[in-house]
Amino acid sequence: MLKNKASSISTEQRNVTRLRVLEHIRRKGAISRIDIAGALQTSPATVTTATADLLSAGLIHEVEGDPQSGSPRRGRPRILLKLNGGSLLIAGFKVTRHYVSVLIADFEGLEIASIKYPLVEACMTPLDFARTIRNALESACAAASVSMSDIAGVSIGIAGLIDAEHNFVHWSSSMSERNVPLGPLLLQELDCPVFIENDANLVAKAEQLFGLGKGLRNFLVITIEHGVGLGIVLNGKLYRGERGCGAEFGHTKVQLDGALCQCGQRGCLEAYVGEYALIREASIAGQDRDRITIADLHDHAQSGDQHALSVLDRAGQVFGMGVSNLINLFDPECIIISGSQVSFQHLYSDSVMERIRKGVVHVDAPLPDIKVNQWDDTMWAKGAIAYAIEQVSTLKIREMPTHAS
Repeated sequence: MLKNKASSISTEQRNVTRLRVLEHIRRKGAISRIDIAGALQTSPATVTTATADLLSAGLIHEVEGDPQSGSPRRGRPRILLKLNGGSLLIAGFKVTRHYVSVLIADFEGLEIASIKYPLVEACMTPLDFARTIRNALESACAAASVSMSDIAGVSIGIAGLIDAEHNFVHWSSSMSERNVPLGPLLLQELDCPVFIENDANLVAKAEQLFGLGKGLRNFLVITIEHGVGLGIVLNGKLYRGERGCGAEFGHTKVQLDGALCQCGQRGCLEAYVGEYALIREASIAGQDRDRITIADLHDHAQSGDQHALSVLDRAGQVFGMGVSNLINLFDPECIIISGSQVSFQHLYSDSVMERIRKGVVHVDAPLPDIKVNQWDDTMWAKGAIAYAIEQVSTLKIREMPTHAS
C-alpha cells in the first residue's frame, strides 16, 4: 500500500513537471532545454525527461534555432522546443445575447476559422443551449473544413455565476434555469472535453496572454456590455473564489433597494452601468426601448440631449464609485476596461476619474493605471482558446504513461 502511495505521488510530481515545462514552452514560443531548466530552477536531466515525454505524446516538437554564440561547433544550429500546433484542434466560444462567436484554432492558438452563429433566443433552456452550441460548432467546423471528431476540447465563455471547476452554472442570463450542471449536457452533445467559464475571466486570460495585462502580476479587467463583469489576476493566477463567484463586480451593491438588476436583486452596480440599464433609463424619457441602442444614446448625448447626458453621467459616477472600491480592495498594478460598447468615454471622463480619486484611501502614491481596450467578440473567444489549451494540456498529460520514457 505504501508502495502504491509513493508511486501515485511520483506520478503526480512527474505530471506537474511536465505541465510546468509545457506551459513555459507555450509562453516562450521556442526555447532550449537548458533555458527551460534555468527558468524553472530545475535540473537539466529533469527537463530532458519531461520534454522526452511531451515529444513522445506529440505535444511539442524540435525546431532549429540560430547558432549559439561562442559555440565550439561553428554554424551548428541550436535545437529548440516549441508547441506542435498541428497536434490538436481547439474551439473557443463567446455567447452574447444575439449570437455565438466561435473560433477554431490549433494547439498554438493560431486561428483556423471563425464564425458568428446567430441566436433565435437570448435566454434558452439548458438543453436548447447545449444543442445551440453543437450547431454553432458544426458550422465552425464546416468553415474550417474539419470534422467535429477532430476537436480535442471546447471552452465556452458565458455571463453569469459559473463554477468552472465543476462546469456548473449557478445563474446565467443566457439560460432560463438556475443551478444547472451544464457539463454533462454539453458532453452528450459534443462528445469531447468541455470547459465552461465566466466570460470576464476569459477576457482576463486573453489580456494576460495577448493584451494589456501581458507581463503584469496583479491586474483587474472590467468588462462592459449587456452586463458588467470582472476578471481578477493575482500573482499571475486567475482568481475565481471558492464557488467560482468571487469576481462579481457587476452585482456589488451601490444603492439600498435600488434599480432592478437582471439577476433578480436590486441596487447592483450593473443595474446602472450595463447596456440594458442605460437603455432602460433612456426609455423613461419616451424613447422606444425596443429601438434605441447604445449608439443612439451616445449620439443624443453628443447632440446635447440633457436626459441622455444625465443617464451617462449617473452611470459614470456609479462606475467610478465601484472602481474606487476595487482599488481599495486589491491595489492592482492596472485596471483594464474592456468590451464592445460604442464608447466608454462616459466611464473614464475627468469627472469619473475625480470620483475614483475621492473614493480611494489616500496614500502618497499614484493611482493604478486605468486603460481601455475595446475588443470584439473574436478576441473574447481567443481567451476561451487560451483557457481550453491549458485544460486540454492537463488532460493530455494525465493520459501519458505512468513511467518516464
